[in-house]
Amino acid sequence: MADYNAFPRAGTAPRSAAIDEGLRSYMNKVYSLMGIAMLVTAGTAYGLHALAIGPDGQATQLGQAIYFSPLKWVITFLPLVLVFAFGAAVNRLSTAGATVLFYVFSAAMGASLSWIFLAYTDMSIVQTFVATAAGFAALSIYGYTTKRDLSGMGRFLMMGLIGLIVAMLINIFLKSPAMQFAISSLGVLIFAGLTAYDTQNIKNTYLQLANSDQDFLGKSAIMGALTLYLDFLNLFMFLLQFMGNRE
Repeated sequence: MADYNAFPRAGTAPRSAAIDEGLRSYMNKVYSLMGIAMLVTAGTAYGLHALAIGPDGQATQLGQAIYFSPLKWVITFLPLVLVFAFGAAVNRLSTAGATVLFYVFSAAMGASLSWIFLAYTDMSIVQTFVATAAGFAALSIYGYTTKRDLSGMGRFLMMGLIGLIVAMLINIFLKSPAMQFAISSLGVLIFAGLTAYDTQNIKNTYLQLANSDQDFLGKSAIMGALTLYLDFLNLFMFLLQFMGNRE
């Protein structure tokens, strides 16, 4: 007697092919959004630093304002305010509006990070960025292609992230070099793991929501891009503490 379950059901192969193509398009959109946001961040950080520091190496009026006045605290915490606002408003925004807000956030992040050009040499910043990009790409590819379920690792990493934040707050007062080294080491490990975990999670989110309307999928792609953007940026900043040459 024939086993009809051994044969593919009608429509299964075309639907699977459509999902694969849709997933590729979705992930390409996530990475494109993230890449543009990174360019906005890098351009804003470098451009603001160039305006803030004159040819003689001294701070201009703009530099005095953004690096040495109370305005620096506004610039420092503005990205935090925007990312919470983004999370609260994304469901009420159009896809285009959410995209614009994402890029505004990435520009604010660039402004808050422009100080790294004062602290580290340009060459070491570029080298760290390249190393971060290579490591991020490898980890994200792993997260996308692995058959292993990383959800358990994700829960462990989130607990580690909470501990990391607490340790960073404590070290603001202790100012311990040994503790700072430990924080940087843990930061690299945690965000390396989160890169793989978040990539798999973004992939699985699409597979669960593939039949949703395009506006919802567009916003989901933006949220995925934001997640990977933050993973990349934190990985870069922790690596910079190891690889960066101080000015």
